[in-house]
Amino acid sequence: MKTPRVSVIVPCYNTANFVSATLESVFAQTYTDYEIIVVNDGSPDTVELERVLAPWADRIVYVKTTNQGLAGARNNGIRASKGELIALLDSDDLWEPNYLDVQVRKLDENPSADVVYPNALIFGGEPEARSHFIASTGEVTFTSLIQETCVVMVSVLARRSALERAGLFDSSLRSCEDFDMWLRCIKSGSRIIYHDQVLVCYRRRKGSLSSDPVWMRDHAAKVLIKMRDAVQMTPEERDILEATLRRFEGERLFHEGKRAFRAGDIPTAIDRLQQSNSRWRSVRIRMILFLLRTMPGLIRAAYVWKSGAGQDDAAGHSGSR
Repeated sequence: MKTPRVSVIVPCYNTANFVSATLESVFAQTYTDYEIIVVNDGSPDTVELERVLAPWADRIVYVKTTNQGLAGARNNGIRASKGELIALLDSDDLWEPNYLDVQVRKLDENPSADVVYPNALIFGGEPEARSHFIASTGEVTFTSLIQETCVVMVSVLARRSALERAGLFDSSLRSCEDFDMWLRCIKSGSRIIYHDQVLVCYRRRKGSLSSDPVWMRDHAAKVLIKMRDAVQMTPEERDILEATLRRFEGERLFHEGKRAFRAGDIPTAIDRLQQSNSRWRSVRIRMILFLLRTMPGLIRAAYVWKSGAGQDDAAGHSGSR
């Protein structure tokens, strides 16, 4: 039997109500030299998931494990796969019919590249909300990833050899594991490229970990702390990492303060904002602190929050669930 060139890895955890549409978007691909590995990561909805998967049982490879988190599930899928190219697809996202066609062609046209990611349409969350994924600018480097001038769309096509050379995903990380992976890929000699064609529909779900800015900034900071000792860095790279780490911590504290404000806990809001401003200087934060100290609870302070204070200062890392 011919070995497929592409292995599509679909980790599942509590997404039985979404995975059918996800798989249909794969089966609709114009490029057909692929296999699909569906990984049941110890999901609580296993009965429903297996019912949904039953019609495609002869068209997928089904891997069932104890819960190991998204990183572990992806690793289990990669280990069970055969393709020289690995396509990552979350079980609630969708591909355009030409996703694999375009992505495979991009790697074939760029033999020095190991990972390619497209643009994406973000949907879900607020009713009818639609937006594009954060745009990347310039070359993908260790520092551009840290500074988020390049943000890797999680639905990538990658050479298996590059992921294995980087050591696969770090299963000790429960979030931002993709951010960690791309940093290690760069440091292990891989080249990452991107293009602007929209090929993925990325589902934003209320209540998911990636929708929590405190959680995401905390875990992005953990990745940078890990990098301090995990990879070799130039003095410039180390300075940029430390500056970004201070920013991430400041943004986390900002969102903690915002959460406390919404809960009516003004003293905690003031404390978190003071700590945030010590790491991440912001005129808006100083203005909010002034209003909270002088006119707590009044509509004027609420208006500052609603008008977007901090939104353009604290864009969350978007490369993870």
